[in-house]
Amino acid sequence: MRRCRRCWSRAGRGRDVDERGDVPAWVMLAVMTAGIVAGLWEFAGGELQAMLRDALASVRG
Repeated sequence: MRRCRRCWSRAGRGRDVDERGDVPAWVMLAVMTAGIVAGLWEFAGGELQAMLRDALASVRG
């Protein structure tokens, strides 16, 4: 059993063995981004739509 523990401890050097913290960070990042977009859309929705409309019209020619 000790030998097995030593193998696992050597294999885990240089990186985190428990990587469960990555998923909540990505979830938090996605939720915060959605909140920022919703907030911006609340205040600047009309201007953003006009900018998009103008940009698409300029590409179409």
